[in-house]
Amino acid sequence: MACKRGALIVLEGVDKAGKTTQCSQLVRTLQQKGHPAEMMRFPDRTTTIGQLISAYLEKRSDLEDHTVHLLFSANRWEMVPLMKKKLEQGITLVVDRYAFSGVAFTGAKPGFSLEWCMNPDVGLPKPDLVMFLQLSPAAAAQRGQFGEERYETGGFQRAVQQRFEQLMKDKTVNWQVIDASQSVQEVHEDITTKSLNIMNSIDNQPLGELWK
Repeated sequence: MACKRGALIVLEGVDKAGKTTQCSQLVRTLQQKGHPAEMMRFPDRTTTIGQLISAYLEKRSDLEDHTVHLLFSANRWEMVPLMKKKLEQGITLVVDRYAFSGVAFTGAKPGFSLEWCMNPDVGLPKPDLVMFLQLSPAAAAQRGQFGEERYETGGFQRAVQQRFEQLMKDKTVNWQVIDASQSVQEVHEDITTKSLNIMNSIDNQPLGELWK
């Protein structure tokens, strides 16, 4: 009998909403409960493409906006074979940012339509669950180290939030909103409950394709 596939779980939100902390805690909790689980982050800054993105985000280089968007997408696509392999092995992947961030951040720039931003990511593995950590940009700006990277400005983050709100209207994606202004533990418990529910419900359903 083939092993039950792992779930693809994504955490999204504006910068400093607590995604990385919550991803790490969720993986640890799932492992403690006996579920194989691993964390992934996008952009993955360890690859050649990821290093170009990292230099750009850290303001060490300048790149044209369309180019940057396509690099972010390529960075996701290069990890797809590994993602599929792990999911087929029964490992649940907890992903810190995914295509939705790519669309929201580029879509917040002048002159970019959501449709153009979404096209390069059509067909990526579709998450079983996307949890959006809802935090006002004003609250995010009060958190540590805000402003160190290129996109961490209040005005831009508000535009990003608006693009996420547009993306969340898509009923083909399983969006769940998490109140990220709660305590770290309260947020963690909410995320864990929703994650376990989806892991128990996917059964032998095949992995879907995003935006197809």
